[in-house]
Amino acid sequence: ILSNFTLLNFFAGIYCIYHLNYYLSLKYLKKELSKMESSLKVYIDELSRLRTGRASPLLLEPVIVDAYNGKMKISELATVNVPEPKLLSIQVWDKGLVANVEKAIRDADLGLNPTIDGQIVRVPLPDLTEERRQELTKVASKFSENAKISIRNIRREAMDYIKNKQKNNDISEDEEKNLHDLIQKNTDDKIKEIDSIYADKEKEILQI
Repeated sequence: ILSNFTLLNFFAGIYCIYHLNYYLSLKYLKKELSKMESSLKVYIDELSRLRTGRASPLLLEPVIVDAYNGKMKISELATVNVPEPKLLSIQVWDKGLVANVEKAIRDADLGLNPTIDGQIVRVPLPDLTEERRQELTKVASKFSENAKISIRNIRREAMDYIKNKQKNNDISEDEEKNLHDLIQKNTDDKIKEIDSIYADKEKEILQI
């Protein structure tokens, strides 16, 4: 006579086999929906590089320095601090590369005017004109729309996937609805997050 535990395992196994396609679809979708998080991270990174009136080490991320017979980022050559809201202080580790770091910042078309003080490169951030602030909000808005397009493209591909699964009878209509709701919730959450991040960035740009 089979024990209750054995019977439970037996029926659980049948249940899992019956719904195997659903679980595989769920696993696939979770992997696909993780792309939404990647799109969000790209969006945040793009916004962080917009030069507002506030100093941030991320402003120097695009700067490439000639060093050790190659090309290197400042973060690989120095420690970047923000001693004041409108000042970056770069402590270059190798004294022989201080001038290279200063030149790289000056030539990076970031509108910055670095100065050398011993082994430290100081980068004051100039005040933004009203016209420049308006331009930056438009750029930030464009980044926001691009991020939303990316999220919606991922949503569309995920929706097409589950529709085909249901059409081929791999999953039931109820399972399709559950997956549909999962995709839609992830999409709505990410769109709201993009809007919230943009609102904060716009406020930061326009703040005098």
